[in-house]
Amino acid sequence: MWTEKNRQRYDRSQLRYPSDLTNREWGLVEPLIPPAKPGGNRRRVDVREIVNAVMSILSTGCQWRALPKDLPPRRTVHDYLDSWIYDRTLDRIHYTLYVECREFEGRQVSPTAAIIDSQSVKGAEKSGARIDCHGYDAAKKIKGKKRHVLVDTLGLLLHAIVHPANIQDRDGGILLLSSLPVIFPFLKKLFADAGYQGPQFHKALAKILPALDPEVIKRPGDKTNHTFVVLPRRWVIERTIAWLNRCRRLAKDWENLDRKALAFLRLASVRLMLRRLCNAT
Repeated sequence: MWTEKNRQRYDRSQLRYPSDLTNREWGLVEPLIPPAKPGGNRRRVDVREIVNAVMSILSTGCQWRALPKDLPPRRTVHDYLDSWIYDRTLDRIHYTLYVECREFEGRQVSPTAAIIDSQSVKGAEKSGARIDCHGYDAAKKIKGKKRHVLVDTLGLLLHAIVHPANIQDRDGGILLLSSLPVIFPFLKKLFADAGYQGPQFHKALAKILPALDPEVIKRPGDKTNHTFVVLPRRWVIERTIAWLNRCRRLAKDWENLDRKALAFLRLASVRLMLRRLCNAT
């Protein structure tokens, strides 16, 4: 919430672009960037400018061809982003910042409770040699992709996948949890909405994560009362999705490949954690 006291903390007018990393933010990211490969010519590209260019696309939602001219060429930026996806540099950056955020809040590194939810996103016009398939979400009346996310009780992203929108929540939730990294071994509680109820989801969950206890949080039964009610735990993940959607690249499904869409989702989480760590009082 903007107030006169905290407005100065979030002021980025001194930067070239508001999406650029501050010196403090870059100090957290720089040690996690892999060095240049041995042999051949030395690296002539400023890696900080590569990160600034990626953050510019993420924040503004501009086309690759519309990158500002004072940033590195789009092909160079695209190649670096691809390499960081393949060698899991982006995953390491995300997990390192996640650990720092947990420690900053005085929590244990590995969480014990998580919240799951999904977001259907309308697909954009696409062309290319390869495009991952999309689907139609009949409940939301959206043709595109679905982002399935898992967050902790602080609202920090634990894991996410991108899949066609026609996959139901209970099936997509199993896909998400079955690919959960082993770096979160102490999860015991899972909070979910009514889309994850039913024996099919619970039986599949018991097979892949038998120690995880699901709890479905339903809306109040009185349908005549239309007043807004904050549902326990569910508001945390709704807030996280709203935070991530501040990045305009996530306004639609612009990416041909699901892995690239997932990369921008993780970058939005990285952006969120960097500002949470560096703008703290």
